[in-house]
Amino acid sequence: MDLSTLTITEARRALDAKEYSALDLTNAYLDAIEKKNGEIHAYLEVWADSAREEAKAADAVIAAGKSQPLTGIPIAVKDNILIEGRIASAASKILENYKASYDATVISKLKAQGVVFLGRTNMDEFALGSSTENSAYGPTKNPHDTSRVPGGTSGGSAAAVAAGMALAALGSDTGGSIRQPAAFCGIAGLKPTYGAVSRSGLIAAASSLDQIGTLGKNVEDAKILFDAVRGHDAMDSTSLPDANIPPKAGRKAIGVPREFLTDLTPEIRAQFESTLDTLKNKGYTIVDVALPSLQYALAVYYIINPAEVSTNLARLDGIRYGLSVPADVIGEVYSKTRAAGFGPETRRRVLVGTFVLSSGYADAYYRKARSVRELIRADFAKAFETVDAIVMPTTPSPAFKLGEKNSDPVSLYLEDIFTVPVNLAGVPAISVPGGTVERDGKKLPVGFQIIGAWGGEQTIFAIGKDV
Repeated sequence: MDLSTLTITEARRALDAKEYSALDLTNAYLDAIEKKNGEIHAYLEVWADSAREEAKAADAVIAAGKSQPLTGIPIAVKDNILIEGRIASAASKILENYKASYDATVISKLKAQGVVFLGRTNMDEFALGSSTENSAYGPTKNPHDTSRVPGGTSGGSAAAVAAGMALAALGSDTGGSIRQPAAFCGIAGLKPTYGAVSRSGLIAAASSLDQIGTLGKNVEDAKILFDAVRGHDAMDSTSLPDANIPPKAGRKAIGVPREFLTDLTPEIRAQFESTLDTLKNKGYTIVDVALPSLQYALAVYYIINPAEVSTNLARLDGIRYGLSVPADVIGEVYSKTRAAGFGPETRRRVLVGTFVLSSGYADAYYRKARSVRELIRADFAKAFETVDAIVMPTTPSPAFKLGEKNSDPVSLYLEDIFTVPVNLAGVPAISVPGGTVERDGKKLPVGFQIIGAWGGEQTIFAIGKDV
């Protein structure tokens, strides 16, 4: 088996045909992890023994002729998704020894299918960042060039799939945290419609933006994993009724917000236009669409995200669970614990979020940002009246060097300019490989992002397969 090209579809066929066993497949991935993870640092923890036991159990199910789409398929899980009895640290020192007391709903669904869990993957602390350099346990490196970042915050999951250290992976996407690393690592990454996948058991960063999604070598793999974890969940108050809206027959219209893409570099633009030509040749109509409020999306996002982060992380105070630094008075326990447990980017977001929610400033910043968010949603809704999908590059550049943007947070935030509008609007989007550009003699992947209307996953899957 060639792990660099193996897909879920092919592995399913081979497993059911008894060409190799789930244990053989799992051992192959564990061997790859042992060889590569020291350099790439995609995994924070590898569960070799339990993975082999899960593979043996899957083989018994397959032998009985009762396999499901993901039975015996080895996957990786981002470190902010709970698995009962396993550490879920969100790549933070403050939760370094926290063991989950229950399974996330997506994990329960995968366990029911007999998935093999290889380990938990590295990420930006509490899903705050765009490079996986904000992990308390060191950065993950890009498999295509280990001097560069894999993207973030799901960089560990993306790197694991791209490097052949997992067949597929779960991640979470708050402002591009699946799509951006998928683009940087040359794989497919899906951010579903908000509410399509349960967030029960996902460590919250920004609750109105976070969404569990999937990463795979191609669109079909991302779809297979999504189909396994999607669906309404009574345990999640933001979970929506199942919506499986089929593509609109015969229209095949794709919108391009060209006014929003004026600052693309020539090489990114060339790859983007090349992908558009591919779609034109397959019968799609390309039209310009107006999304006037998108120019405010980044500013709106970096008000709403820190506000929700500061609220969600208030529970990590050194009293109830997680790290606790002793002190003489309770106020010092709070301050010392949070100072020792939170990294610089987390502290920055908490401070900004507390400021924009504070008395005298909430009206000027937070409430105004929420109003503009509604304008962004309305722009998308209007555009989808005439087109099936909206496309743009996933990122404004290929993967950048490790450390290149650490001293300039605003420059790092600008990497999210094409991805954050999707989370603000709550619509689905997928990043698919969109060619390569050359940097320092190496060909680096770039992504092509396909955005669908609410519940329009089937449409973006269909278009993604035509890219």
